[in-house]
Amino acid sequence: MKKLFLVVFLIIVFIFIGDFFYSRTVRPSENFKIGVSFSPDMAKSLGLDWKSVYLDILDNLKVKNLRLTSYWNTIQPQNNQSNFSDLDYQINEAGKKGAEILLVLGTKQPGWPECHTPDWAKSLTISQRQQKSLEFIKEVVEKYKTNSSIKMWQMENEPLFPYGADCDSPDEDFLKQEIALVKKIDPIRQIVVSDSGELSLWIGAMSASDIFGTTMYRTVQNPILGNFTYPFSPYFYTLRSNLIRNLFAKQNQKTIITELQAEPWFSQTLTQIPIVTQAKTFSVQNLKENVQYAKKTGFDSAYLWGVEWWYFMDKNGYSVYLKEAKNLF
Repeated sequence: MKKLFLVVFLIIVFIFIGDFFYSRTVRPSENFKIGVSFSPDMAKSLGLDWKSVYLDILDNLKVKNLRLTSYWNTIQPQNNQSNFSDLDYQINEAGKKGAEILLVLGTKQPGWPECHTPDWAKSLTISQRQQKSLEFIKEVVEKYKTNSSIKMWQMENEPLFPYGADCDSPDEDFLKQEIALVKKIDPIRQIVVSDSGELSLWIGAMSASDIFGTTMYRTVQNPILGNFTYPFSPYFYTLRSNLIRNLFAKQNQKTIITELQAEPWFSQTLTQIPIVTQAKTFSVQNLKENVQYAKKTGFDSAYLWGVEWWYFMDKNGYSVYLKEAKNLF
């Protein structure tokens, strides 16, 4: 109870300082860059043709900053048999349009079930599975390290945050092994490590990375509270970032927003929720407000989470999200 009280007290102090001090000192970045996270698997789960959606993101929305995945279970469904054709397609098309890529590596990547472990690797011991994961990471980095469209690597997705189905326990030592491997193969590109923006301390992830990535989900669905909006000001993130960097991670260069909420949060899959409910839960105004909220942090970039949902809603008669997204980009 003492620890809980201390955490609550610190959060209140952060919010207080943010509102009364940081709000007067932090200025939005003049060159704030907006990108999107894209997952072919997510698009397919919503009944969409992922290649058509991806091309429209590049050609119609004209997105120039992409966060892409390298799902282990998709690329290597059989041991030692890799098929990079889908990822090759995404990277090549991005290159044609001059888009820049943040490529996620490792087992835990954006999109449920978070840990994209191939079926053949699930029966291995943790140490065996980690070794196979390292071999796969090495294969991915060596394949794409000469590709000029890839600007940064992201090592895992919230690797120190205990969330996701069939995930091994967070292992900070293994995370350091992964980062050391990537830096040995590619000493040039910076490495991003992300963490939960609302539910983690950030110390481990920021200490391990060149660039720290925070998630930013404003309204979530809680089994007890229902739809719950976090009471944090934008400066809550800024203050935490500066405080932890100065105390624990001085080598870390900056903070970016790796996931900015741009779709509704439900405990069920989106295809199980009535379209009208989805539109009411997350409106176009919510999208606008979240982007403005992110800009107020002073961070220089954000990857929106929910681009596949915009196309899903467009397919179901709600074109307003795509229209607003086109304005944003």
